[in-house]
Amino acid sequence: MKKKLVSVLLVASMTATLLAGCGSSDNGGSASTDSSATTDTAADTSSDDSAAADTSSDDSSSSDAAATGENKLTLNAWDASFNIPAMQAAADDYKKNVDDTFELEIIEISQSSDIEDAITLAGSSGDYSNLPDITLFQDHWIQKYVADYPDAFQDIDDADINWDDFSQEKLSYSTIGGKHYGVPVDNGTAIFAYRTDILEECGYTIDDMTGITWDKFIEIGEEVYKKTGKYLLSMDGDGNDLIYMMLQAEGASQFKDGKPYITENEKLVKVCEKIVEMAQKNVCYLANDWSDYTDQTIQGDMVAGVMNGNWIIPTIEKLDANSGKWEITTLPTLEGGEGYASNGGSSLYVTSNCKNPELAKKFLAYTFGGSTETYDAALKNGGVITCCLSAGKSDVYNEGVEYFNGQPIYAKVVEMGGHVPTVEQNDFHYTCRQYMAAAIINARDGADLMTELQAAEDNLKFAMEQ
Repeated sequence: MKKKLVSVLLVASMTATLLAGCGSSDNGGSASTDSSATTDTAADTSSDDSAAADTSSDDSSSSDAAATGENKLTLNAWDASFNIPAMQAAADDYKKNVDDTFELEIIEISQSSDIEDAITLAGSSGDYSNLPDITLFQDHWIQKYVADYPDAFQDIDDADINWDDFSQEKLSYSTIGGKHYGVPVDNGTAIFAYRTDILEECGYTIDDMTGITWDKFIEIGEEVYKKTGKYLLSMDGDGNDLIYMMLQAEGASQFKDGKPYITENEKLVKVCEKIVEMAQKNVCYLANDWSDYTDQTIQGDMVAGVMNGNWIIPTIEKLDANSGKWEITTLPTLEGGEGYASNGGSSLYVTSNCKNPELAKKFLAYTFGGSTETYDAALKNGGVITCCLSAGKSDVYNEGVEYFNGQPIYAKVVEMGGHVPTVEQNDFHYTCRQYMAAAIINARDGADLMTELQAAEDNLKFAMEQ
């Protein structure tokens, strides 16, 4: 498969930025975590001194381990206001409740593509020595990178994690060749958020928007626009994620047996027809770009509804004047019934440069493997919502959120995530999105939809064959 080109500047910058060590390859002085400590017991670790005692060695051995750096791990992540606080929450949890000599060095990377470039650089040169012990990686890209650079990662299949406690759709990204490679971090479950005050003005409630067909949604959307001038939905027209989310809610994919599945995919064609219809009837605004989508339509108060991965919540909340006016529910579907989908998200992976993978696995298993202490702090400090089903039942997750009219939206998001259907994924997810988005825009502007979908399918096939 064609690899990314790496510039000389990238080589220099990554060499300087991504230096990371893992210490000795010995046992590392960090005692093993028992099975009870890796499940949802971390919420009450203050009263479970025995668990902490069982997972640490005596003071002298701990001091020796700290001195030699054997209890230190390095981790790459991006986003200082989102992912970084979640990583720090995990480090604090592990240090407090498992091993007080543990140290996690969090290396902040400016954007996710820098991590992808670092893996490309290492794999192309065959030198993985500059990679960190653990790295955050986008879900939609990981299978391509494991396939292209299989020596860059170590599987964590034997980590002491209850994998059944996670959304199986989320795990489908990081399960490669039948083995677990990643531990989920943030929840990409899609929400449909509505302005309930605008719905009420038009004679509807949040219940009227739950479990409906897209045809009914369009009918309501036309009324909303006519009475208020607001769209019931919007999306970035260039990076149109509606297609993927609407299709996943139908349990279908844009790929079949590793090949594009577009023009002969009846559900996909219907989804595209509905999007074009919504755009032409002023039900859905297709923004010019991402900034137009977030800044003008959502924060600019042009819409009465937002459908996207739940990471869109902070964008909605930036408009203080609308606090208490929003509520969330599930997605419409073609035939009716509550729809579930996911969009975006990332997981943590152990690299081949990690000399102490046992410590890495113990750290990941105890924290993101199910600790409510980690996940509660990650939510409160960074807005990261867990994919771990049991962690989503904590008191913190069940608190009502004022901005969303007192709804316990975080517990609801986790519960919804457990219903997201697993569909076929492909390394060319984003390439497909590019061609499909162009097809929708052209059809909205009067072109024949099937002709545009055929062009998208042909272009995608060509790209995948290169």
